[in-house]
Amino acid sequence: MDKKESITEISHLLCREIQAPIVSALIKGFAREIGYNEALVIAKEVIREDAVLSGKSLAEKYSGNSLEDLLKIVEEVWAKDETMEIENIKINENELQFDVTYCGYAEMYERLGIKELGCLLSCSRDFPFMDGFNPEMELIRTKTIMEGAKYCDFRYRKK
Repeated sequence: MDKKESITEISHLLCREIQAPIVSALIKGFAREIGYNEALVIAKEVIREDAVLSGKSLAEKYSGNSLEDLLKIVEEVWAKDETMEIENIKINENELQFDVTYCGYAEMYERLGIKELGCLLSCSRDFPFMDGFNPEMELIRTKTIMEGAKYCDFRYRKK
């Protein structure tokens, strides 16, 4: 492949779907050897580190790390191709708030038979993502569809 050729960009959901089977198999394999809780602790740390790097990478790609830039990432990356339905968007200079009322990620993990790992593989990334994207901001979220709520309440604010 010519170095100038670009690889076709895949959706964020498809990326997670491709990763999920091997990641869940590794977690389950490690769990058999070292115990379930220990395997989850290690997986959570690795996922956290990757989420921080993802935050840095997307801040660079979007040439900014403001709340407006974050909303673009939510809409153009995470919710691309109707992967998520977002409602009640409120944004000002200090806060970005929205609710996710449909989550294709939750459906995908359930379809793959690994619903119990969905929060670890996706939802848990949202908090450390901010450490890489903009450490001067924080996420407050009290519920997720992945955990059985009717919606996810995303509340970002400047610290």
